[in-house]
Amino acid sequence: MDLEHLKTDDNGLLPVVAQDAVSGRILMVAWANRQALVETLNSGRAFFFSRSRNSLWKKGESSGNILSVQEVWIDCDADTVIYRVHPQGPSCHTGQPTCFFTRLDGRKEAYEYAPGNVLQALDDVFEDRASKEPKASYVSELLSKPEKVRGKIMEEAEELCVALESESKERVISEFADLLFHALVASKGRRIVSSDVLKELSRRFGISGHAEKELRRNS
Repeated sequence: MDLEHLKTDDNGLLPVVAQDAVSGRILMVAWANRQALVETLNSGRAFFFSRSRNSLWKKGESSGNILSVQEVWIDCDADTVIYRVHPQGPSCHTGQPTCFFTRLDGRKEAYEYAPGNVLQALDDVFEDRASKEPKASYVSELLSKPEKVRGKIMEEAEELCVALESESKERVISEFADLLFHALVASKGRRIVSSDVLKELSRRFGISGHAEKELRRNS
């Protein structure tokens, strides 16, 4: 593979941004040389170049928190790279899902709560609440009573249908959020996370809805 067109710095390096391929969340930034890029493309795992150790390193080689690389992109100037990845475990050495959890003014808050990453943030919340006593957490209560969460899904679905027919836009949005929330909680009980659902939706891009139904009917 020809990587000579890439514009590296005087040390043969260029910055690499690791981005979650499903949510779009920025996970970390590191450096790579051409060899690291070749190893990444050949293995499907994220390789970088450590300036402090002056050597290649594979993300997760000691922690086990690897980055499976789906695609590699370059910018218009060919001097910056994006690894679009599926993370296995936290990407930051602090144990945080992303290295970006501190604002410039020093305040720490979860970057993943940005609107485009709300579903993934909810997965983290559900994981935390699942370990709490049902009396202390609504999520834990629902997970301990599968019949209750199934009933809530049916209840919220009916309320959404009523809102769609005759209520305000704000009510439709509210009922949609209620239905989605309870569906995600129920899915957590089956060890399904939002990224699993988003991957399935991504798979269906470019496929006719009629064709998709036919495939499921015949499977």
